[in-house]
Amino acid sequence: MAVHASTGVVSPGGAFPGVVPAELDIDVSGDVENLYTDGITARKGAFTVEWADRLREDIETAYEEARDRPGGAVGRGPNRYYVEIHPEQLRGFVDLVDHPWVRSVATAALGPDYRIVELGFDVPLEGAVNQPWHRDFPIPDETRTERRLTSLAFNVTGVDTKEDMGPFEIAPGTQWDDEPDFEHGMFPPREHYARYEGRAVRKYPQRGDISARTALTIHRGTKNESATSRPVLILGIDGPEATNGDRHDTAVTRAYWEALPERVRRHLDCQVVDELTPVTQKHTIEGLVMGDA
Repeated sequence: MAVHASTGVVSPGGAFPGVVPAELDIDVSGDVENLYTDGITARKGAFTVEWADRLREDIETAYEEARDRPGGAVGRGPNRYYVEIHPEQLRGFVDLVDHPWVRSVATAALGPDYRIVELGFDVPLEGAVNQPWHRDFPIPDETRTERRLTSLAFNVTGVDTKEDMGPFEIAPGTQWDDEPDFEHGMFPPREHYARYEGRAVRKYPQRGDISARTALTIHRGTKNESATSRPVLILGIDGPEATNGDRHDTAVTRAYWEALPERVRRHLDCQVVDELTPVTQKHTIEGLVMGDA
């Protein structure tokens, strides 16, 4: 086995990252392989439908608060918004970050010193259009030179996804694409679209499911032709080298911090404050305001 000096992550046979099984809550070797081949993996039925319904209620409450506040709900294309929230706004936060599958995938893919840096949600409303194909940030040097992932995004749906609700679409295996003509390092030119459309897979998660992906895999939200919004929670996790946390302002109050389990505190990279203030979003993704309108 090879060991990455920077993360302490063990690569079985030098093929895919992973850690010694005894260090994990459950075996996620297949999930890590999926992340390195397809760029996405999932755990069906990780939570109950009732838990997912509470999640949707909390998302809806946070969206109502954020949409009329400057910098609260940021456009990700026509009728599509992103909102960043604090952990205390989500009743199931500890359930999510302390879930054995989440802990194990984060540890196996990123190493034992992974950091929780982002909590937010996307809301594609009725009338949301196809986004441009994109990745969420430029490819890091570690990924370009070492073929190693340094961050993950975990997604949890608030509804049972149907075909007309604008499902998430991803082009498996494109996390390694490193083309100099990507605008901002994120947006491939339209002449590349045929390749992504040929590889595209639509995802239809149901309430209680969790997915994990590298946000480098080329993807897009599709048009929502229904009268129902499709809220999706996003949990962003960085490995030691990643800097995605610089774009986020997660915070918790002192009382909340002290009540958290120690193994959650160890990974939660955030400010501890006396009083929470609403998040003003820093992470604007250029180009998505256009979509295919």
